[in-house]
Amino acid sequence: MMKTILLRILLGLCLALSACHTDNSTHTQKKTSPKTRLSFLPFKGIRYQEVKRRFSNGLSFDSLGFQQEPSWIIQFESNDSILAYSPEKKRMLGFHLLYDHGEVYNFAKEWFRIKSISKDSVLMQRLQVNKREIANDIRSDVNLTFYAENYIKDVLKTSAEVLQRPTSRDTAFIQKRSQTANAHPSNRDSVFAARQPVQLIPKSKLVSVERLSSVDVLNGKTEAYDYLYPSYRVVMHKAYKDFGYTFTVLVDDKGKMSLGTFSGEIPEYHEVRKKVLEGIISVYLQNLFTVKPGTTLGIAHASEITVTIKGIKD
Repeated sequence: MMKTILLRILLGLCLALSACHTDNSTHTQKKTSPKTRLSFLPFKGIRYQEVKRRFSNGLSFDSLGFQQEPSWIIQFESNDSILAYSPEKKRMLGFHLLYDHGEVYNFAKEWFRIKSISKDSVLMQRLQVNKREIANDIRSDVNLTFYAENYIKDVLKTSAEVLQRPTSRDTAFIQKRSQTANAHPSNRDSVFAARQPVQLIPKSKLVSVERLSSVDVLNGKTEAYDYLYPSYRVVMHKAYKDFGYTFTVLVDDKGKMSLGTFSGEIPEYHEVRKKVLEGIISVYLQNLFTVKPGTTLGIAHASEITVTIKGIKD
């Protein structure tokens, strides 16, 4: 009797251990098994337009004023080729669709994680890859939503341009951000870049202004740099003397200017240089130009610009 009971206990333990081993093996297999490469053949020839580009918080804007703007148009041609619209060439161009691992792909010199795909839509995450590693920061915190052109037209009964507009959440965010900037217009930590930057309109033939561009695609400076860091070259004749200075100016929501930052001076002459630049702003820039403040979504707010001014005594 005792032997029978002992045998039953041992058999039960063996079965329990076997079950635990089986469960752990299955769990491990599910965790480590690689995701298979996607097949794009079911979606061949469908033209998708990007309709939304958002950070993970659902907003198109960040606190600096940078706006995520949907612009891609793509069309899968095979499992390793894709067409993408080129605004410069104004036509679709072919690119190799490079598979890396999991759901990560590369095309047109950009890395993406394809999170979902159907005949109606595609959801991608834009990735920042450095030395074969995906950056785990805001640079990889961008989600792109595409809709098929037929889906936009026949089902949603609208256009990509309408779907691409900023949302009410974007507007509320910019309103709140502008309130802070306008309450502290001389504080560089409070102001933010205007989507439509400050305008300097000459009132006199003695001055001219040129909006400078810092776009350098080869070095990663996109069109966004021109509104994030707006820069102007001002030439002024009949100045009190020949001079040349570069400095930043804080422009409030009414167009009033104040000195931001400057560099290159000898430390002991800092206050002297500061007074000179403040004089140039108040006497020349403020009086010889109509200053229109920067705006975002039609909301005027304080922002910062860089001015390189050349004074000519003649």
